[in-house]
Amino acid sequence: HLATSLPLPSERDHLRPRIDLIVFMIDIKSKYSLKNVEASLAHVDPSFFLGKVYFLVTGVGRVNYCSIDTNAICKLGEAYCSPVLFCELELEGIRVATAQRLLRILQICAGLVPGVSALSFGLLMRKSADD
Repeated sequence: HLATSLPLPSERDHLRPRIDLIVFMIDIKSKYSLKNVEASLAHVDPSFFLGKVYFLVTGVGRVNYCSIDTNAICKLGEAYCSPVLFCELELEGIRVATAQRLLRILQICAGLVPGVSALSFGLLMRKSADD
């Protein structure tokens, strides 16, 4: 399910499936994109940040068109203890690999991968990004 911002409308709460993962997409070419994500973060329960929130930064292949400093996005990931993934959606191979990666992350967050929790995987992702 996709939403342009949070909070989600409450009129269909009883029909909404369980939320296992939230991926905030930030278009590096749009300052509005970052501001929208920052405003939406206030509507996420703090306990959900324990391995079930990721930031996906798109447009990183176009450095000349960047409106957002990548350090600001990395600091956002640090502040919310959530991994930041960078990708270029205009390239099919990277788009497919990113989709497969997000699907695997979703499987982990939904508890469908035995022996791996969302929290331990999120910490592993953050650790590998620091190296």
